[in-house]
Amino acid sequence: MKRVELVAQVAAKTGLNKRESAAVVEWFLRCIVEALQAGDKVELRGFGSFRCRPRPPRRGRNPRTTEAVEVPAKTVPHFKTGKPLHERLNPELAQAADLAEVAS
Repeated sequence: MKRVELVAQVAAKTGLNKRESAAVVEWFLRCIVEALQAGDKVELRGFGSFRCRPRPPRRGRNPRTTEAVEVPAKTVPHFKTGKPLHERLNPELAQAADLAEVAS
């Protein structure tokens, strides 16, 4: 799903026009980015959580020349799905967990 499609769905579900929906989507994403930049964790219960993880410097390789290059340390965003979302995406795993609980 692209941002335009998300804006269209928000507009359809809320009754807002597309310009207002685009502002809501933009504001929501900006809030997440600003929180991550501030070093905070963003947790959306039932959906998942966003956080930043540090990546240490490492030695990489230029694929064209096979020359070794130093890749600097950086911070990368990380998303972890919440349990309800994970179970909706993988219903067979949720059923297996329910069966294991009943058996024990």
